Amino acid sequence: MADQERRRITDLATLKALGHPLRLSLYRALFVARRATASHLADQVDEAVALVSYHLRKLAEHGLIVEAERQGEDGRERWWRVASEGVSWGHEDFDDAPEEVAAYSAVGRLLFEQRAAQYRAFLDSQSAWPSEWRTASLSSEYLAPLTAPELEEFNRELHELAMRYQNRGRASEDAGDTAGRETVALHLYGFPFRT
Repeated sequence: MADQERRRITDLATLKALGHPLRLSLYRALFVARRATASHLADQVDEAVALVSYHLRKLAEHGLIVEAERQGEDGRERWWRVASEGVSWGHEDFDDAPEEVAAYSAVGRLLFEQRAAQYRAFLDSQSAWPSEWRTASLSSEYLAPLTAPELEEFNRELHELAMRYQNRGRASEDAGDTAGRETVALHLYGFPFRT
């Protein structure tokens, strides 16, 4: 099982390692699966097993993933899991040099592009989901006049709420209660803008 704390990325090398499009996809897939082999993940990202293995090793070099307990009977397969309960990073750790600022921005854009692609895929396939899932899905925008401390407070409270539901779902899965459960992506952005 992953460590219960989120890992704060503060070094440029680790941020760049995660900021590769395939590595970010593999990290996300491994986070959802909780443990998997390169073969399992290669099927999910539609890439060659050798290429996936290479990128998994790069993620492991930076401590983002670790080897997991072997599953099944094939002792040759290497199992992986994420090393922590997610990752985070902030601009304050990457604003000392132009290269750091550029890497921080590039990873942010990559995350947004992958999340947008994930939502577009849902929109394109939503008619295939049962009515209850189409009704439960959401897309909302709130325009609130906040201060920076209020936005930070909102972020903390929202994180606590999301973690409560994530932990509840995982506990149910661990107990064998998987009926009706799907992995749900929750994307939220909060940022100031001027009209």
